[in-house]
Amino acid sequence: MTQIIPIQVAIIDDDEEIRANLTHHISGNPAFRLTQSHPDAESAISDLPRREIDVVLVDINLPGMDGVECVQQLKRKMPGTQFLMLTVYEDNNRLFKSLMAGASGYLLKRTSPAKLLAAIKEVHAGGSPMTPQIARRVVQHFRHAPDTDSGLEKLTPREYEVLDQLSKGFRYKEIADHLSISIGTLHFHIRSIYDKLHVHSRTEAVIKFLKR
Repeated sequence: MTQIIPIQVAIIDDDEEIRANLTHHISGNPAFRLTQSHPDAESAISDLPRREIDVVLVDINLPGMDGVECVQQLKRKMPGTQFLMLTVYEDNNRLFKSLMAGASGYLLKRTSPAKLLAAIKEVHAGGSPMTPQIARRVVQHFRHAPDTDSGLEKLTPREYEVLDQLSKGFRYKEIADHLSISIGTLHFHIRSIYDKLHVHSRTEAVIKFLKR
């Protein structure tokens, strides 16, 4: 019987009750393992880059440094980690900024436990849970951005293959299977792609690829 490797999750939220609820739901499912929980961006930035974490849930309204800046700093240090924003209201402007900073999607804090866990699985598999309105803003932003050195010419043939698969919407496991590589090797290629294209998220990398 194949052993299930749990998704390593961390939480950054200043609301103690919300942290407790998230901890309860995540820890109660064998498909997940809660690695760390932090009440602010500063302690998370100091601690999380030293750990192996797959998905981080980040409150967009953190005290001190806000969630957008927190993700921007962590994504630079943890390019293979996926970030999901947690928000009470659909503040389109701040959510858009968080996606530009490197987040892969977002969740409303009132999301049901089942949808919460499904979203964590989705983003870990390479998806980007967000509303069509937010997705449209992301696409429009890059569509109207000035063309500069894309960095695509710096990619190796294998990295180009990975990016092509990402642009077609395949999830990470599907890409690894298609290319006959491990998930770890895939994450290595994705980190290299991000570095060469000077981007922080799958969305940014794919838009650059599609504009070639």
